[in-house]
Amino acid sequence: MIHAGHQLFVVTGGPGSGKTTLLEAAAKAGYATVPESGRAIIRLQEAIGGCALHHVDSAAYAELMLDRDMQNHQAFAATGEIALFDRGVADLVGYCRLVGIEQSEHFRRAADLFLYNRKVFLAPPWRDIYVHDTERRQDWSEAVHTYECIADAYAELGYDLMELPLAPVADRLAFLEDEIAIAV
Repeated sequence: MIHAGHQLFVVTGGPGSGKTTLLEAAAKAGYATVPESGRAIIRLQEAIGGCALHHVDSAAYAELMLDRDMQNHQAFAATGEIALFDRGVADLVGYCRLVGIEQSEHFRRAADLFLYNRKVFLAPPWRDIYVHDTERRQDWSEAVHTYECIADAYAELGYDLMELPLAPVADRLAFLEDEIAIAV
């Protein structure tokens, strides 16, 4: 086992479900937060004309996300402080299923080694707030399917899924804080 990660919490779900907005509010409230790897990789790959993108080479994109997620896990686990992650290593197990990556055993091994708090916060699909942007190209049905694949992966890995309420950001943050206080 690399790190048990009891103080590391994952906020995950499909695209456009309010994860990033919630984590921005958490950062303003004083929590250490870790941004989603995928968006950073997209920006960098597009800047260099690279092909490690969801819609071009999803396997290469997944490998870059895995590497970055493992590094982020190690860096924040070493602090011993509470940190909130916009997605975690286990998300990639679901992503591999979503896009049909067959050579994915190492993603499962990584998810078994790079552990987070067993309580994982799951942002359900929320049509009222879902929007496309330059980095989020998935349509609504793919967003829902992504949510399902990720939720299934975390459940299979033994995490306890805590569904975030479809509520204003302040209410979601209060829910998150209450659950973290119980968990640590």
